[in-house]
Amino acid sequence: MKKLLYITVNSKPETLSASRTVGRALVNEITSTYPEFEVEELDLYKVHIPRLEYQYFASRNCMVEKEALEKLPPKEQEEVHKIVKLCDQFKEADVVVIATPMWSLSFPAPLKEYMDCIIQVGKTISFEGMMPKGLLDDKPRTVVYVQSSGANIMWMMNPLFNKGLHYIEDMMKFMGIKKFEELLVDGTGETPEEKEKAIEKAKKKIKAVVKHLEFEKE
Repeated sequence: MKKLLYITVNSKPETLSASRTVGRALVNEITSTYPEFEVEELDLYKVHIPRLEYQYFASRNCMVEKEALEKLPPKEQEEVHKIVKLCDQFKEADVVVIATPMWSLSFPAPLKEYMDCIIQVGKTISFEGMMPKGLLDDKPRTVVYVQSSGANIMWMMNPLFNKGLHYIEDMMKFMGIKKFEELLVDGTGETPEEKEKAIEKAKKKIKAVVKHLEFEKE
């Protein structure tokens, strides 16, 4: 089985969220096109994302090993295990879909906390001297970033306003993932009609996104 990790970053229920509505349509299209995918869902507003305390690390981005881990209080040991589990789950996915609204030119804070958890030495990155190297180039992977925003953002303004999108793309490449797709739900506006129009416009792009997914075929 192939693994599809669907990450949502919105406290709204799916029926009220443009990003989650389009994200779900994308996930359904992927599983319809490629039935071999098993879907794991991660709601960053419901799952606990640990904060990265200094005592959890042996060195930069490197989690403590068994001997040091066992010296931590039980609650902190649980936190380290959770961080490692989140990282392993991400690493094992063949396709990752992230559905989030644009907030303050970026994204909601839980996504940044999650990103900090999955960037780990020996799992997703390594350091050769002072230079980092992504480890997730060992097989084809694709990350699709679904983002909703109230405004219609002109292409020339993309670098200025889509800071969250570009950060996630940069971090995925930092970890070695070469294939990154964006699915933007722009212009959700202030009325139900504007929102529905933006959702339908984004849904029309889904088949093209699915067509360009890269993952290791069996």
